[in-house]
Amino acid sequence: MTSDKHEPTKEEAARMRKPDYDIHPLFVQRWSPRAFAAAPVRDQDLFAVLEAARWAPSAANEQPWRFIVARSDEEKKRFRAFINEGNLRWCTAAPVLLLVLSDRTMQSGRDNRAHAFDAGAAWGYLALEAANRGLITHPMGGFDREAARQALGVPDRYDLHAVVALGYRGDPAALPDDLKAREQPSQRRPALESAFAGRFGVPLG
Repeated sequence: MTSDKHEPTKEEAARMRKPDYDIHPLFVQRWSPRAFAAAPVRDQDLFAVLEAARWAPSAANEQPWRFIVARSDEEKKRFRAFINEGNLRWCTAAPVLLLVLSDRTMQSGRDNRAHAFDAGAAWGYLALEAANRGLITHPMGGFDREAARQALGVPDRYDLHAVVALGYRGDPAALPDDLKAREQPSQRRPALESAFAGRFGVPLG
């Protein structure tokens, strides 16, 4: 690693996150920092995280997800025109930006009611492989979807879900003061509070 990269996330997550059950450490180690280093992402790493997304499950194997990738200065400038100001405070340092979208229409012409669900699975696979490779990801819902559609030539049949910043961890000291305090792994409610036995609201366990 070059000197402007900071070891991201495994140690911080291990200190602050304690799973209640034995799971693969990668699920706990992945989180969404805002401090990015200027170091470029190698093609083999970028293509590998997209390869991981390829293998996500989808209804009828439709694979409705798509990713528009911005790497050049010109491409990232186009993205910055539709990203909300609050996110521009930190995401401009990321070497890669990706727009996650999904096709609402199946190959048969029928509506794909699972398109957003499946795109979420693909994003999850991408994020985990990024963490596996020492990269960080941070998804953003704060962007103008219609402006993005126009700027990037996205057909009407696709829904736009999130912009994802991808790169290596940078120095948190470079963040604005109010964001420095938030630069840590977030917690989660216990798993059994999200699951019910047989019907909604009935405790499981």
